[in-house]
Amino acid sequence: MIEYYEQLTQEEQEQITEVIQVLYRQTFILERKYDKRSGRMQYVKEYRTCSKHIEFLKFYFKIAGIILRENVHTGILYIQGETLWGEKLPRLATVYILVLKLIFEEQMAAVSSSSQIVTTLGAVNGKAGDFRALSGIPSSTEMRRTIALLKKYQIIEPLDLLEELNEDTRIIIYPSIHAVLMGDAVRELLGTFSEEEYIGEDGETAAIQGNLEDMPE
Repeated sequence: MIEYYEQLTQEEQEQITEVIQVLYRQTFILERKYDKRSGRMQYVKEYRTCSKHIEFLKFYFKIAGIILRENVHTGILYIQGETLWGEKLPRLATVYILVLKLIFEEQMAAVSSSSQIVTTLGAVNGKAGDFRALSGIPSSTEMRRTIALLKKYQIIEPLDLLEELNEDTRIIIYPSIHAVLMGDAVRELLGTFSEEEYIGEDGETAAIQGNLEDMPE
């Protein structure tokens, strides 16, 4: 495998280094992301690089006790391992991730195929309210901060300006939401939020994808 790497051009070696850094930083790479300028889903160059050199990368991560997996159906490459640790998330971000997972699964079950799943901020808050995971509608500042955070981790993509955030704000849910939990476990977790006292926007309650759950191949 070392020989394989040494035979690559300097540009290809740099691309592999970039891919490894991205995977360590966020644990997954999406095949496609929404591009606002074109208004379409565009292929991600890091995904292409990873697919091209996937056997080498699998060997590289295996040495560290980490598994690199590819889900062709949903278009996501991700790593798993006990040595991976995630960043703590605020409570609202945790609730939103769990709700977004449910919405994603419900929409996927309703259509035979879809290039993208879109929901609204109002639908997210409404479903969170159904589970009594929120004591009320969060402040605009808290929602804007949470949406920006989930966008940073490539879990969602807001289609409308965050400065004009409201209940009608459209949100693309990326397949990376599959990396959270299986559906039944999500419902169980949401149920626990209704049983605890709301601790405010600074409360930390969950980690972002330190160790991904198994996804269907």
